[in-house]
Amino acid sequence: MISKAKIKLIKSLEMKKHRTSEGLFVAEGPKVIEELSKICKPIEVFEGEDAQKASFLQHPQGVLALFPTDIFSNIKPSSELKLMLDGVQDPGNLGTIIRIADWFGIDHIYCSRETADVFNPKVVQATMGSLARVKVEYTDLAPLLDSLPDDYPVYGTLLDGNNIYNERLENRGIIVMGNEGNGISEEIRKRVNRRLLIPSFPPERPTAESLNVAIATAIVCAEFRAPHPTSP
Repeated sequence: MISKAKIKLIKSLEMKKHRTSEGLFVAEGPKVIEELSKICKPIEVFEGEDAQKASFLQHPQGVLALFPTDIFSNIKPSSELKLMLDGVQDPGNLGTIIRIADWFGIDHIYCSRETADVFNPKVVQATMGSLARVKVEYTDLAPLLDSLPDDYPVYGTLLDGNNIYNERLENRGIIVMGNEGNGISEEIRKRVNRRLLIPSFPPERPTAESLNVAIATAIVCAEFRAPHPTSP
């Protein structure tokens, strides 16, 4: 039977400071745990009633595991196309974006330090195991972009961008996606050299003010992976 001290430890991992100090994060559900176990052995696994007592979920899935936060050392990115997240704050959005990246063969995501923590239980759950195949790296974005060659493609979705469906898209470079409310920050925006727009349809029709950032990421990634006559 799981101890009260162990439950207290697991519950504390809902907070980033405790995940950092303990070097642990929580994964729940057989699918997520199975995928993560392919790259890293869990520290401890709890099942049945024990898992239910410690669960963060409204509907516990019968199994919960603790993993070390250094799992990304086991992922060796190979894709020439990468994502960059500039202040994406909603854990559900971040988890969904990681899952989208995995689907479209993008295995490296750079995150600003203001972006939600990848080991937040809600993020881990939303990835549905894709965390095992996508390296997520937190860094200062501007210096990283400044270190790239001048002709390196840095794509960003902006209101004054060019229609993405008419643009020549390369299968290399960085795709920048911005904050849910404010989009890409001014600091990063001026470093974008391939400005893109996802147009509404038809253009003159009144419509929603904006797209959810995870949905926008899916549309952009799909377009990059689609065959185009103008693609190299």
